[in-house]
Amino acid sequence: MTIDVSARRRRDIVDALRRGVVPSNGLDVLAVGLDRFTAALDDDLDRVTGGGSVFKAVRGEYGAGKTFFTRWLGERAKRKGFAVSEVQISELETPLHRMETVYRRLVEQLATEQFAPSALRPVLDGWIFALEEDVLAGGDVAEDDQDGLDRAVGELLERRLADISRTTPGFAAALRGYRTASAAGDQVTAGGLAAWLGGQPHVAASARRTAGVKGELDHFGALSFLQGLLTVLRDSGHPGLLLVLDEVETLQRVRSDARDKALNALRQLVDDIYAGRFPGLFLLITGTPAFFDGAQGVQRLGPLAQRLATDFGAEARWDNPRATQLRLPGFTEDALVELGARVRDVYDSPRVTAAVDDDYLGELARAVAGRLGGKVGVAPRVYLKKLVADVFDRVDQFDDWDPRQHYQLTLRADELTEVERNAASADDINLPL
Repeated sequence: MTIDVSARRRRDIVDALRRGVVPSNGLDVLAVGLDRFTAALDDDLDRVTGGGSVFKAVRGEYGAGKTFFTRWLGERAKRKGFAVSEVQISELETPLHRMETVYRRLVEQLATEQFAPSALRPVLDGWIFALEEDVLAGGDVAEDDQDGLDRAVGELLERRLADISRTTPGFAAALRGYRTASAAGDQVTAGGLAAWLGGQPHVAASARRTAGVKGELDHFGALSFLQGLLTVLRDSGHPGLLLVLDEVETLQRVRSDARDKALNALRQLVDDIYAGRFPGLFLLITGTPAFFDGAQGVQRLGPLAQRLATDFGAEARWDNPRATQLRLPGFTEDALVELGARVRDVYDSPRVTAAVDDDYLGELARAVAGRLGGKVGVAPRVYLKKLVADVFDRVDQFDDWDPRQHYQLTLRADELTEVERNAASADDINLPL
């Protein structure tokens, strides 16, 4: 297999796998078994680009590749011009029933193909630039007429913000203040107003007074701020936002009152998406089957369970990729071998290609899965970490090192996640290959 990846992307992918984490880019070359989702998801992205909104739920056991899936989709979205943000739901830091914390993390993690998190300031600057370009394209104002340009941009800004002003006057006022401060070169005030627009608390009162805004964001204000952010993204050249709410299954472990509030907040968010309140939003949540089907998760709130209800048959290959829920069946041994072969190609070392054949990839896959109680679905992270750090790196550096002769697989408790430790036996065991 020939993989067209730059040397830098290869290094980034290999280094991430060596550390046991999902790479931040280049996931398309590692996407095993996701082809069946691409057509339906691309249609969803196109629908959002056209001003619609989409909600999807991804279900899979731990190790099934939910994080990989969401970041793979994020890469596809960025290539279409989307902004992307991934928010980890947490009882203490990002409780779902307090949307102001979700919105704050959304902005902190906001990224585009050109800009890493947080991309809010570049998006705001792009929005202002787009307003100026639209005014100049109209031909009514000369480029060297700065006063006329400022006045015309201000008038266009008011028209674009009309809908936002009716629902969230503070957001519109802060945008006006941001543009004024930026034009005047007052970066302190502009930075403060950008932070306020991002839902940050404790913004300097002087910056807020400049724009005539006050107070801090609350749950209901956050939903209106999200509407405003979607408008700014669209006007600055980004057709939509892919928002991933990851680890939603943690709601099962919070107090019952907080859980009920969070589930109801999710139900309201889903209803708002279906009602068209958030044009340009693609909301994706992830969770385990227990969260979607268990008594302490979605099933606890009947209306939410109805909205997420999806029939799954015995064979995953007949799953409907257009359904509300998407099922990730997890890795098989053959899929692990295919994934290992792709990583071998990304590693791009003639010595590794010659010394580590597909038979050995299968031997290592079986050994790792066996060490994890035979649970192949839990094995991918450990398998790739061991493959890169323990096998590929040694083959590449030492001429006389042979993995079949010199390598013994050992899993230590401190290198495993909680789920992996639960799957593994209590004692460390060396498995010769």
